[in-house]
Parts: sequence; structure tokens; C-alpha cells
Amino acid sequence: MSAPATGGAPARAVRSMMTLAGGAALAVVPAASVSIASRLFDSREQGWVAVAVLIATFAGQLVFSVVVEARLATPVSDRRVVFPRWLVALAVGAAAVVAFTPPDALVLCVALPLMSAGLEVGRGVSVAERLDRREAVASLAVGSGAAAGVVAGLLGQRWALVPLVVGIAVATLVRARPVGHRASRAEPSVMRWVVADTAATGVVPPLLNAVILGLLNPSDAVLFTSVSTVSGLLAIPLNFMRLRLLKESSRLDVVLSAVSLVAAVLLIVVAEVLGLFGVLFGSAWSDNPTLVPLLVACVWRSASLVTTIPFAALRRAGAARLVTILRAVISVVTVGLALVGLAVAGLLGVFGGLLVAELVGATVLSWAARRHRLAAPVPSGDPQEAT
Repeated sequence: MSAPATGGAPARAVRSMMTLAGGAALAVVPAASVSIASRLFDSREQGWVAVAVLIATFAGQLVFSVVVEARLATPVSDRRVVFPRWLVALAVGAAAVVAFTPPDALVLCVALPLMSAGLEVGRGVSVAERLDRREAVASLAVGSGAAAGVVAGLLGQRWALVPLVVGIAVATLVRARPVGHRASRAEPSVMRWVVADTAATGVVPPLLNAVILGLLNPSDAVLFTSVSTVSGLLAIPLNFMRLRLLKESSRLDVVLSAVSLVAAVLLIVVAEVLGLFGVLFGSAWSDNPTLVPLLVACVWRSASLVTTIPFAALRRAGAARLVTILRAVISVVTVGLALVGLAVAGLLGVFGGLLVAELVGATVLSWAARRHRLAAPVPSGDPQEAT
């Protein structure tokens, strides 16, 4: 069951920080996958894995939107979520296939979306329901497995994927332990808009990487995925804040997330200066200038902080249709700006375009949240009226 909300703000802050820190384990899985692939497969297969990593992230977001986010966005429910057994079986089964077969890029590409969906939903349920103790154990399993796999890859071991997928399987099983509540029913109209929103926004990174792979070369696709993955570490506090704000408004969680975001940026810069990412990702990173693109990517990710607050407020209010329409338009703008940036300045231009698009999105959603508060009708109990 979820941890009781006792002990006041300091105790809640400590529990929140522990759960927030555990998000690093989820964020390192894409990085570990790319790192291990760079030691096991040739450049063409590495390109496949680079695209598959972003597709896996998209698949995880899509399943998450159905299982978790649609329920949190249904304002007339009590917003309770659980980890479905069918998803547990798929994720653990995919991990077992990778663990018990020789290293194969295609097998990994097929398994990654299933494992990612299990990780996304499992962590999302733990964070939303404040299952802090089991989340700490699960995060430790994922992080340990990823670290062991990366080290094995650096040492040239052909079994380097095994610790990674075993850690994922263990974490999935820990998060799947029974809970003392049932999942709330998601309003169908809300679910449709939430899933459409996730599809429209989540498809952007894999689409851009596929374009880069087609127009440039596998090395550039790997580099784009690597920089996106490293800057994606900033999604740990951002996703934590998003989940908590979808459940209920919390100034404490916003402050903790903002502080963690600054600390994460500093750690990324230090790691880049020390050359750690070159060791982790191999020649695709070390043979290219990466500091400036990485800094721009970090600023892009950080800008999501000001986007998430109005986004979550609109979702809590049940304005799923409005949010979806606005974010779909923003996604089209994002792809356009990123492709213009790619044509003008290569990968640096892509991240510059993404940053500009994020700032546009933040402005639009903030405006919409203000207008929605001014125009919001008195709740009548009909969830479709709020959409």
C-alpha cells in the first residue's frame, strides 16, 4: 500500500527526494542500452538500436497514457492506479528472451519497447501511489543491472546485456506486488484525448531520429540518441513533478524538482568535461564536438519545467481535449523547427529548434491555463463537460 502521508512536510520531502532519485535508474536504461550496443554490434546495427531506444520510450509513454495517465486525468474519479499483470508478463518475458539468446540487435530492438512499457508504467504507479519503499528496491535493481551491463560491455563481454535485462525483470516483479486498491475507471472520452496527446507528442523524437538516420548516417543517429539520452536524465525530476501534479497540486514537489533539475545539469556538465560520456558511448561521442549540443539539449529539457505546471493544471481540471489539440499543434511546430535546424546547423540546430519549440509550448499552455481558470464552469459531475 502507499506510504501514509504522515510526518509533515519534512518527512514528505525526504520520501519525495528518495523516489525522485530513484528515477535515475529508469533514465539510465536507454543510455546503458546504447552503450552496450556500441560494444556488441556494428555501426549499422547500432543505428537500429539507437532508433529502437527512442521508439521504446515512445511505446512506454503510450502504454503509460492508457494505464496511468488517463486515470489521473479523470477528474470525477479517485485517481487510483495499479500495475496490470499482462504488462508485467510481457516485460519480464521480453527480458528473459534477451537474457537467454545470443546477442542480437533485432531481438533487442523488439524487446526494448516491451521492457520500456513495463518500466514506465511500474514506476508511474509507484510514484503516483507513493509506494516509496518498493520503488527504492526496484530502482536499485534497475540501476545495478544497468551499471553491471555497461561495465561488462566496456570489458568486451558478450553477455553484457544479461545484467541489464535481469535488473529490469527484477524491478518489474517488485513493482508488481499486490496493492490494497483497485484501479479507477478512466473516462473513455478522456482516455481517447490523453492517448492522442501522447501519440502526437511522443512520436517526435523517434521520427526525428529516423530522419537523421535516413538523411545523414548511423553515427549521427547514435549521437542524437546519446545526447538526447544524457539530457534525458533531466526528465527524472520533470517526470516526477508531472506525476505528482497530475495527482494533486504540490508546491513542495515543484520546488524539489526545480532544485534537482539544477543539480542534474551541473552533474551532466561535470561528466562531459571529465570525458565520461566518451567512455560510455564510444566513438560516436568522442569523435564529435558534443559540449555545445549537450548544453543546448539540457536547456531544452529544463524549459519543460515551465511547460509542465500549466499542462498538469489543465489535465487535473479535465481539459484533456484542449491540451491535446494545443500539444498536437506544438508537435507539428516542433518537428518543423527541428528539421529547419537540422538543415541549417546539423545536430546542434535540431536541439536549438527543440528549445525554441518548447518555449513556444510553454507560452501557449500557460496562456491556456489562465484562460481556462477564468472561463471554467462550476463542476457538474459530468467528466465530458470538462473536456
